[in-house]
Amino acid sequence: MRFYDALQMDPSVLKRKSAACDTKKEKAYYWTAIAVRSVLIVAFAIVFISLLSGVFGSDNTPLAVALFCMMLGIRFVNFEYCIGDSLITLAAVLAILVLVPSAAVVAPPVLLIPLHFAAFFAILYMTTQRPEMGNGGLYSFAYIYLTGNPVMGEALVRRGLMAVVGYLICGAILFAKHRHQHKTTRFHHVMRKFDLSGPVHLWQLRMALGVSLVMTAGQLFGVERFMWMGFACASLLSEYPYSSNTVTRFWQRLVGAVAGSCAFFVLYLVTPEAFHPLMGPLGGLCLGFCTDYRYKTAMNCFGALMLGAGIYGLQGAVILRVVDTFLGVVFGLVFATVFHYLAAVRLQPALKEN
Repeated sequence: MRFYDALQMDPSVLKRKSAACDTKKEKAYYWTAIAVRSVLIVAFAIVFISLLSGVFGSDNTPLAVALFCMMLGIRFVNFEYCIGDSLITLAAVLAILVLVPSAAVVAPPVLLIPLHFAAFFAILYMTTQRPEMGNGGLYSFAYIYLTGNPVMGEALVRRGLMAVVGYLICGAILFAKHRHQHKTTRFHHVMRKFDLSGPVHLWQLRMALGVSLVMTAGQLFGVERFMWMGFACASLLSEYPYSSNTVTRFWQRLVGAVAGSCAFFVLYLVTPEAFHPLMGPLGGLCLGFCTDYRYKTAMNCFGALMLGAGIYGLQGAVILRVVDTFLGVVFGLVFATVFHYLAAVRLQPALKEN
């Protein structure tokens, strides 16, 4: 295997290949690929996000982060319909990501749930025909992150311009990598197949409704960094195949958040102040080695807490991270249970297997 090909693989695949090797040299080859892959991704992320933020303003850094994640994901996963319709829906997704978070700031409280639900369900329906490929988690992250970081006025105009640049980049990658796939499938064919008795559409409905409810609750009750609640809730509901059992993911998310927050707290205290800005990239580097969901959750805390510490202080950010995560996973656990019960009343034959 060429080293370049190894760099394209997921760490879980590389670890399995390493475990199957008989010699230390072969094992080292795959571990080197994991390390180099992680370094390259973090370095590229820093350059890409810094460049876009420098041009369009630091207040639009969240969209730069979302575009970076979309750009990586779109190389490997398409929308499961023809390239022409895919390019149109990609533009629609970016329009939602730019406009809806700002609209939610000024919308009356009574409209928040339908606004979030319609926007989030539309994103999932356009991008996630195969949830097992990870698109649902990617675009839910983007929506929740941008909803937690809205902009208005001139900054919104700059965010729109950044989205245009992001569309050109992601659209070019989508065209280059997937233009020959699903040529005969149109988006209206996908719409005609909508059926809540199917696990994919039931998953989309549960995901959209749960996230819209938790995000609305966070906004209405003035929860600080309510997007952290959204991330935690979405992590439970994004599991696929659809299942009523979210207890395992509940504990994985909670334990990972507590462990990551504690690790960040200790590391922040024992390291020189000059090292603190590097803790976000450090979390990103370590994330490149992680395959277990708990460890991924823990490493994701580093970037979030690095930003949060500058706003709330170290102790305040750590406490807020843990509390928001707890609220989010509890909400997700209760919601998943209630949703499954109510759905089973109407869709009992489809849910017997789950």
